[in-house]
Amino acid sequence: MVIIKSDEEIVIMKKCGKILADILDRLITEVKPGIKTGQLDVIMAEESEKRGVLPSFKNYRGFPANLCVSVNDEIVHGIPGERILQEGDIVSLDVGAKLGGFHTDAAVTIGVGRISKEAEELVSATEGSLKTGVARAMSGAWIGDISSAIQHYVESRGFSVVREYTGHGVGRELHEEPQIPNFVIGKGVLLRKGMTLAVEPMVNVGDWHTKLADNQWTVLTADGSLSAHFEHTIAIADNEAEILV
Repeated sequence: MVIIKSDEEIVIMKKCGKILADILDRLITEVKPGIKTGQLDVIMAEESEKRGVLPSFKNYRGFPANLCVSVNDEIVHGIPGERILQEGDIVSLDVGAKLGGFHTDAAVTIGVGRISKEAEELVSATEGSLKTGVARAMSGAWIGDISSAIQHYVESRGFSVVREYTGHGVGRELHEEPQIPNFVIGKGVLLRKGMTLAVEPMVNVGDWHTKLADNQWTVLTADGSLSAHFEHTIAIADNEAEILV
């Protein structure tokens, strides 16, 4: 069921989103050659405790970490640990926070030191597709309008959108209805004021197909190509979406 949030509930989510954005900014400053991905998990836990929020991902359906750190051909759900980031890697940081009974969710992909031109173009195209999709999110539009905008933007840049994983509603639960595909499969749900959504294009250099790692969490590109991931939590309003994080 699609859940409509009250103005008061969106205020809580906006506060949660601001805190999560600050934590994400801190994490971004720590991404550099030589850091272990597990150190980012420690920072996520420490910053969340300091700021009075709970990491949404910890123990969610058994996920063992406070955030997802996905490197190079890892699309989503990378588990932080002993891996050391290297010059030229691209890293997706996917974070969530819970405050006052409500979740917000966000992701960025950044380069570790100097990265290849192909990687730069992939990151740029993925971030651009998120902006393009969010621009179509308003009361009276359809989920399919967001999906179409993302797919067309990505494919115009020569990349492919992942089809096996999607955006989603977010708020009282980390994952709510509706699903938000990053490719066109129909009109979908009518957008209404008060809906809160996590829009999150996942984009590959090569084919859109995926495979699951042996840890049964991390999703990788099937062909080993690079992947990038960006995400905003937004609230649907009359004329344009409000970005909460």
